[in-house]
Amino acid sequence: MSSPLWLTVRLSLAVFARHYFKAPLQAGAILLGFILAVMLLIGVRATNENAVRSYSQATELLSQRAQLILAPVTGEKAIDESVYINLRQAGITQSLAVLTGTVTNSAGQRWDIQASDLIAALSVQQHHSKTNGTALPAKISMLSSGIPLAKLLSGQPYILMSQSFAEQVAPKGAFELAGQMLSVISVDDEFGLGKAILMDISLGQNLLNQPGELSYIALFGNATQLTAKVTQTFSQQTVKQFELAQQDEGEGLTSLTRSFHLNLTAMSLLAFVVGLFIAYNGVRYSLLKRQRLLVQLQQQGVPQRALLIALFVELLTLVIIGSVLGFILGLQLSHWLQPMIALTLEQLYGARLLPGLWQWSWLYQAIGLTFAAAICACLPLFNALAKQPLARSSSRFEQQRHAAKTQRVLFLIAIALLALAAALFPFSRDYQHSLILLGLVTVAIPLLLPLSLQLCLSAATRLSRNSLWQYAVAESKELIAPLSLAMMAMLLALTANISMNTLVGSFEITLRNWLDARLYADIYIRPPNDKIGATQALLAQQPKVSTIYGQWLHKSHYQNVPVSLMTRDAHSLRNSNQMKAEIDNLWPLFFEGDTLMISEPMAIKYRLNVGDLVSLPEFENASQPPLPIGAIFYDYGNPLGQVIVSQHTWQQLGLQTRPTSIAASYSGEIAELEQILQQQVPLSAAQMYNQAKIKQRALEIFKRTFSITLVLNSLTLMVAAIGLFSACLMLTQARQAPLARLYALGVSRNQLRGLVSLQMLLIILFTCILALPSGALLGYLLINKVTLQAFGWSIAMVWDWQAYFRVLFIALGASALAVLLPLYWQTRKPLISSLQREAL
Repeated sequence: MSSPLWLTVRLSLAVFARHYFKAPLQAGAILLGFILAVMLLIGVRATNENAVRSYSQATELLSQRAQLILAPVTGEKAIDESVYINLRQAGITQSLAVLTGTVTNSAGQRWDIQASDLIAALSVQQHHSKTNGTALPAKISMLSSGIPLAKLLSGQPYILMSQSFAEQVAPKGAFELAGQMLSVISVDDEFGLGKAILMDISLGQNLLNQPGELSYIALFGNATQLTAKVTQTFSQQTVKQFELAQQDEGEGLTSLTRSFHLNLTAMSLLAFVVGLFIAYNGVRYSLLKRQRLLVQLQQQGVPQRALLIALFVELLTLVIIGSVLGFILGLQLSHWLQPMIALTLEQLYGARLLPGLWQWSWLYQAIGLTFAAAICACLPLFNALAKQPLARSSSRFEQQRHAAKTQRVLFLIAIALLALAAALFPFSRDYQHSLILLGLVTVAIPLLLPLSLQLCLSAATRLSRNSLWQYAVAESKELIAPLSLAMMAMLLALTANISMNTLVGSFEITLRNWLDARLYADIYIRPPNDKIGATQALLAQQPKVSTIYGQWLHKSHYQNVPVSLMTRDAHSLRNSNQMKAEIDNLWPLFFEGDTLMISEPMAIKYRLNVGDLVSLPEFENASQPPLPIGAIFYDYGNPLGQVIVSQHTWQQLGLQTRPTSIAASYSGEIAELEQILQQQVPLSAAQMYNQAKIKQRALEIFKRTFSITLVLNSLTLMVAAIGLFSACLMLTQARQAPLARLYALGVSRNQLRGLVSLQMLLIILFTCILALPSGALLGYLLINKVTLQAFGWSIAMVWDWQAYFRVLFIALGASALAVLLPLYWQTRKPLISSLQREAL
């Protein structure tokens, strides 16, 4: 029994192949949707998974991941180099001295550098490869012939950069820092240097003017055994000069960046759905054009089961071809996106992304996901067409009636989803739950579109008086069914674009206002500990310095999670914090030490409110009882929680008396004061920040952070425009006969083009108008739910009409191009031939 069935299936597939050979546009539209859907899905997934892999394999440069970090105690910025020498002499050879800092070039640009003991790095690298039983590849070994190791270790001015980074900033092989010209050695990107600048520790100490100092010491091996060895090596008094911190396996970075990657994933899934809409639209059009063919095959004795199997095999073949092409293009897209993400994550979190890898399993998963989604979308259509009556195909009236019924059902489903989201809205207290609400609203918005367009066109019909235009508007209602999927994709893309523009624009305005309030001084200085007193004394002697401010910072923990404990001078405390919530009569109680303030991210993370008690380890050590929260302040720059106490409380806790940073108000040119500090203290340019430069740097990081999202947004809009183009091309091809009848009745070609253009653009215009409230709704959820819960940032929602109308103008322009080009191609053909084909 199976042999005849498969024979008929094979014959049916041969007939379908001949159909596509004569109508390649239909197969191209289906493949285009699958390619675009898989391309964006794989591109973002490859980038995200590579980033997460980089966090879990985060390493010391040229070495393996450290299990323990020996860092300076709070208030100190460096460790004496003798500590590292004592560790090596005590037999702890799997250790690495590291010095980090910021230096400037002659143009005033700041560059972060890292200096290491390169011999120790090589030892750890070789030990790690032997321990894991793997030989180190020659191209990523420090012993590579292209690396002048002797010159590096002798302290000569040689620095290491990744090959891709060196091509950007030092194409001629030379790089200037701190007034010295350095020779650049570019190494393979497999080293994982990213945007880092690496050198030997002797050169780094010279550039940073920190002889005999280290930023930290990385220890490799078993953390428990290492802790015991360090404790045995140093006396109790020496141990108090540094802190031991055990490293996680990248969970900290993964946690910090989870929301960032989740945002990218959501955008890629949205683009995937838009691409599936395009593919489904192509499948639907292809099946409608083969409606008579399917009836004829059944009349020739082909069973319905064989037709369904043939249709599924055809769909699977198109899915596989589209997924393979989309997979290849997606990997290329990831190659373009990764530098943008790497720059963002290195600036925000200090995370270096390793070179990109890909897996064949992503292709298989993409094929499975795409095929499953395509089957779910196309099964009802396959089933209806395969089981249609053999005597005749469905009439146009029946098709319109079925479409009207479907539109009402979709509208009711959308209303139900929106009602469910509204009911769950007050109970979503986690950003992951809020993303589910966001998903419900995102699914509901396009389902509202078909019936909404019908209502809008019904209103437009009553307003039109010209008979030809009345016909055009009335016929537009029949076009909604074949165009609905393409318009749903366009609506989704526009909604996402408007909502993300709302988020980005609102955040930028909020951030600017916050920076204006926070950066009240003209210059901010972070001198070394031994120069703090000299810096304060010199500032006090300057006649143009009107006020000197101080900030004290201490690393602490709350519920075993790192937080910042800090205080400032009275003026700074009163004027630099924007309050979200506060008690009555805050400042007298605060300055008397009866209350404290916490940042908004900390309050949201631990669900703390004004009046709740907070206690830190420093409170317990000083027998200080827990203090109530007197205020919650906005904070957009610190991924950790922050607790602010008064100077009185700070002194009671017995914390350091020297400020960690100094600020000053200056009535002259800031460059003049910077020069005085450089010459007389002396301080380096990298230790001074003027207000304008801080704002500029903060806004640059902000723009980099959201640039990747805006790129994906634009790609999604482009995908929707391509989908609309293919839909319009297929629709104008299908409407040749109606256009020919109008032409036979005396309507000129130009009138026909204007008529069809009006129909299409009217539908597109109503879609763009509907995108405004739906985009505002999604923007509200993004701002007041997802961003607030994920990052702890309250953002004032700002409606930027200029930006939205710019997006709508772009959408209308792209849509007009998608409509007019196919229309022009089709109306150039002899229209009488369309009537002849219809008569046949």
